[in-house]
Amino acid sequence: MTSFDKREEGFEKRFAHDEELKFKATARRNRMLGGWAAEKLGLTGAEAEAYAREVVLADIEGTGVFAKLRKDFDAKGVAQSDHQIRRHMDEFLAQAIAQVKAAG
Repeated sequence: MTSFDKREEGFEKRFAHDEELKFKATARRNRMLGGWAAEKLGLTGAEAEAYAREVVLADIEGTGVFAKLRKDFDAKGVAQSDHQIRRHMDEFLAQAIAQVKAAG
């Protein structure tokens, strides 16, 4: 194995590691966001947990977290602007990144 091959392998491992951390942080952010949204929607207990899982799945399935929250808030008459939703998304992502880094 040449030094170029070793270097390339190192970059590939680093990329895979970074992608795994990004996935974990995003999933954690979505769970926190789901909990926040569930509270706004008046959900508690098992309903709130189930809703948080739905938010995580919305991202994985590709329907989009923001679109799900916007639709659900509108359906229940919850007053949250797009800016407020996106601000919470950013805040929870920062918290999730810090938590993933601290854990890993």
